[in-house]
Amino acid sequence: MRGAALKLGQFMSIQDTHVLPPEIDKIFRRVQDSAHYMPDWQMEQVMTSALGPSWQTNFTHFDRLPFAAASIGQVHTAILSPAVSPTGRPEPVAVKIQFPNIVNSIESDLGYIKLLLTAGKLLPKGLFLDKTIQVMKGELADECDYVREAGFLRAFGTPEYLGADDRYKVPWVWEGSTATVLVMEKVNGFSVGEANVNNLSMRDRNDIATWIIELCLKELFEFRAMQTDPNWTNFLWNPETHQVELVDFGATRTYTKEFMDNWLRLLQTAASGERQACIEWSIKLGYLTGDENEVMLDAHVNSMTLLAAPFKADTPQPFSFGQGTQWSEITAQIRAQIPVMLEHRLTPPPKETYSLNRKLSGAFLLASRLGATIDTKAIWDKVVDKYVFGSP
Repeated sequence: MRGAALKLGQFMSIQDTHVLPPEIDKIFRRVQDSAHYMPDWQMEQVMTSALGPSWQTNFTHFDRLPFAAASIGQVHTAILSPAVSPTGRPEPVAVKIQFPNIVNSIESDLGYIKLLLTAGKLLPKGLFLDKTIQVMKGELADECDYVREAGFLRAFGTPEYLGADDRYKVPWVWEGSTATVLVMEKVNGFSVGEANVNNLSMRDRNDIATWIIELCLKELFEFRAMQTDPNWTNFLWNPETHQVELVDFGATRTYTKEFMDNWLRLLQTAASGERQACIEWSIKLGYLTGDENEVMLDAHVNSMTLLAAPFKADTPQPFSFGQGTQWSEITAQIRAQIPVMLEHRLTPPPKETYSLNRKLSGAFLLASRLGATIDTKAIWDKVVDKYVFGSP
């Protein structure tokens, strides 16, 4: 049940604030944090099923002990054989192997989670658990499809996406990858999580924060495809190449042009303080029904305005993240709106925004953990000023 529990933890975490009751949150955190590796015989079965009984001939070396485990699989290091390598040379690779039967267990796991959450009747009514479970089910199914993930890795590595931008590194994917075994170039950076912050210069911290927030905006307004999992381990920093290395595209979501037009209009009206326009765009998108009371309308508009605050024209720049800064004050105000919205919300948020808000919040939280001070308005202008409404 670890995959479903991890996904639920992501869904219920808003600005590092959990809306689950503490006793339930504690259970899910324990499940999320528990390490789980396949026994060697089971890993052998998965590899044989995916790549054939002679799968080891594709590698000159394969480390049978995984170096990482995620919600739906584990990762091994290996050396790809020159005979099958895209470069014709031995190449270090990361081999992501999916746990067996993970796809078939999604529905039952989510059913158990729903039962656990509803048994005590502890959830706030504005959580709309059925809708949340439905969206989670679709996202987990997508993340179990390594062919889909490989497609996004290839797309993001092209010049049309990030291939021509020296600030980012997207690994290449081995053509022999399957729906349950994904083999990609092994990169050499380290996670930009909190434990490594003290090893980074202020320049590096600011560069990382700038580039990840800019990447979020490019994913939304240029690519309309966003890797939505903000986990620190998905962003590696290579101090030798001065690049952000992007290693996980399983949680990539795509957005229609109509949705992105409307969502950007909403964010722009929130940033400019146009309350009525913000409400109207929120109704159009499905955030609101039009029948909400003033308490809910105020909380919703305030939360959108706070989310857009780093990009507002009158926000002092450079913008400071971290404890005791501009962002910490905004975060405290956002937290204050959450219980109000959960109490008075009449409809669940649009399905697209579950993952979108999670990634944006995660990017800001990462900048906060880095203690970055960056020009967020310049990042916004650089990307959004090129946006054309209404075109395909």
